[in-house]
Amino acid sequence: MSPSTTAKVVSSSPTPPPATAPGALDRFFRISERGSTIPREIRGGLATFFAMAYIIVLNPIILSSGVDKYGHHLDNGQLVTATVLTAAFTTLLMGVIGNVPIALAAGLGVNTIVALQLAPRMSWPDAMGMVVLAGLAIMVLVATGLRERVMSAVPLGLRKAIAIGIGLFIVLIGLVDSGFVSRIPDAAHTTVPLQLGGNGHLLGWPVLVFILGVLVTLALLARKVPGAILISIVAMTVLALVVDAVAHITPGAWGLTVPHWPGNPVSTPDFGLLGKVSLFGGFGEVGIVTGLLFVFTVLLSCFFDAMGTILGVSDEAHLLDEEGDLPGMSKVLMVDGIATAAGGLTSCSANTCYAESTAGAGEGARTGLASVVTGLLFVVALFLTPLATMVPAQAATPALVAVGFLIMAGAVRDIDWSDFTIAVPAFLTMLLMPFTYSITNGIGIGFITFCLLRLATGRGREVPPALYVVAGVFVFYYLMPALGLA
Repeated sequence: MSPSTTAKVVSSSPTPPPATAPGALDRFFRISERGSTIPREIRGGLATFFAMAYIIVLNPIILSSGVDKYGHHLDNGQLVTATVLTAAFTTLLMGVIGNVPIALAAGLGVNTIVALQLAPRMSWPDAMGMVVLAGLAIMVLVATGLRERVMSAVPLGLRKAIAIGIGLFIVLIGLVDSGFVSRIPDAAHTTVPLQLGGNGHLLGWPVLVFILGVLVTLALLARKVPGAILISIVAMTVLALVVDAVAHITPGAWGLTVPHWPGNPVSTPDFGLLGKVSLFGGFGEVGIVTGLLFVFTVLLSCFFDAMGTILGVSDEAHLLDEEGDLPGMSKVLMVDGIATAAGGLTSCSANTCYAESTAGAGEGARTGLASVVTGLLFVVALFLTPLATMVPAQAATPALVAVGFLIMAGAVRDIDWSDFTIAVPAFLTMLLMPFTYSITNGIGIGFITFCLLRLATGRGREVPPALYVVAGVFVFYYLMPALGLA
């Protein structure tokens, strides 16, 4: 039975009268109406939490690796608190308002934009202000009904290429942060920018931990083991603890985080990053046009990632109607917009819907009660910050390689490679993101090339006007230095 057929049966068939009247919890979340049970929702919430709990470790590592214009790093412990608190709040909100089994947390990809693209051009509060503005823009688009229409303006092939490009960028970040790949110093006078390991060779225990982590993660994913990424992070962290204790690792070899067991694994959350936001300060640093493009880049990343995830998880949970739409989609999209802004307000980067929520749907979750369970587990995790801050990059970054693969595997087949007017822009989009270390560049070149090729082949009328406007803005953006405006 197809998902759409199942959804139709659930929504149109009368529910058999229960032996006893349903309780308030059942009525509020419509548990029986959707063919689920409270124990099933609890199992689904647990499965989703353990499938996505890796973000508690990974997001602070990605953000703390960035340096703002003034040389400041974000504190790892404060980032753990911000990451967990925002995930808890937004996931609970989705459960209560959206009533769908979808959990939210800091988005992989957009946190890379914030750490490596926005922050180096401004202060951290300025960069987080850009994230808040993107969230507010998403909420406006939802409120006016434009979000779905804007979604359809960008061709499917380009949407998929953006996702793939972000995935490849994430993989490169993982390889660099782990020490598996390093930048060759300019003093080497070579045209080759990267090398294997620190000196052209793979040396040292930390790199070995990373390699084993990648192999373990991919093996677990191949065997479809639930919570594969989290299991790998925990296993490699234990290995790193043992290695560091017995092998006398050179100081600095692990990077920013050295694996040491904390004296007390429970601590009081550090809320020092909450509210550290400058809403419009970034425009003073980079200018109006560049600032708007930065906001647009964050918005675009959150926009398409969330839309695909919401539909994918809802399909797995058999919640889509016979037209393939999710009833009550506007509420779900509004919560997603709130989550984007909330991530900026807490300095943990934009929060978005997580595809790992399919783990909960696979366990039978059909309602927002599963999200409430996941959110409450994040609340508990607030007091376990020392455990998260002991995880070295070499134990966590294999997840980036795995996530990059999963993004690419799920998207590359949906690009029409026989149509050069979409295949070439898609190709350039996905390659220029990692090659130029900029997601904005990949999106910009992709949009410009798409419009030009459609015009060159006499298919200019097939391009939505909104896409011409965006492409024109990107052209101006690239011409700004030549015009003396940047």
